[in-house]
Amino acid sequence: MVPTLAGVIVLIFFLFKFFGGDPSQILAGQVASQEQIDAIRRELGLDQPWYAQLGIFVREIISFDFGKSWMTREQVSGIFLTRLPATLTITIPILLLEISLAIPTAMLVAYYRGRLLDRAVMVICVAAMSVSFLVYIIVGQYLLGFQLGWFPVQGWSDDFWRNLFTYAPLPILLAALVGLAPQTRLYRSFFLDETKSDYVRTARAKGLSEPAIMRKHVLRNALVPVLTNVSLLVPGVFVGSFLLEIFFSIPGLGREIYLAVNRSDYPVIQAVTIYLSVLTMLINLAADVLYTFVDPRIQLR
Repeated sequence: MVPTLAGVIVLIFFLFKFFGGDPSQILAGQVASQEQIDAIRRELGLDQPWYAQLGIFVREIISFDFGKSWMTREQVSGIFLTRLPATLTITIPILLLEISLAIPTAMLVAYYRGRLLDRAVMVICVAAMSVSFLVYIIVGQYLLGFQLGWFPVQGWSDDFWRNLFTYAPLPILLAALVGLAPQTRLYRSFFLDETKSDYVRTARAKGLSEPAIMRKHVLRNALVPVLTNVSLLVPGVFVGSFLLEIFFSIPGLGREIYLAVNRSDYPVIQAVTIYLSVLTMLINLAADVLYTFVDPRIQLR
């Protein structure tokens, strides 16, 4: 993780330094004088050599202090603390629903492999994956929100339980249903690969029933690739929540990043990019450790 994180930090630093435009000119505006631009450059440390600026950037990452937003003048750490709860309110239920529904559904269709149920579910999954997520959001808001009135289309409050049971169900439902299709299709292939193994044929020869084989043997051995996929799924859920927060007016981190990109608010963009990279690496590390619990043959060395 250490060399990977170092590479990410260096890459992000040089991308923003050489390809992101001059921050002093962005902050000063189009009618600023050269003296004002130079003053902003000194304030931000942009007049120092690149290696000194890299040191400042690393210090900001370690201290969790990226300064203030250039546009709102709010502390970047404060933006994280105030926007992250709304993001977690929708991302955690989405992740739990996708995993808890995709695994049993995939096991069911793998059990009935080649039959009508298996073929029907696979056709539905492929059709669902062929439609843009934006279409689901628009149709879901129109049918479930405007026409049927089952859910509010937009809104948020300071009450966690009201948000979870009033404003969050519709975006959670849409995202979970969209994510269920590719996960079911992928997990089904994991289970089918395991059913072709020697230990499954041995279990059948011993007289074990097919449901018992799927539940006690196939599921446990297929959990290793499932864990790998989940470790890749978690960062994707955070990124996917950006679209939900924009269309449902949820004051989360995703919408804040969208606004930061539109107004070239570099401190916010840099902080989110770095910490999302750290989150991805920590999730991968957790998945590596969990492998040892799922499969005792795997050992940490």
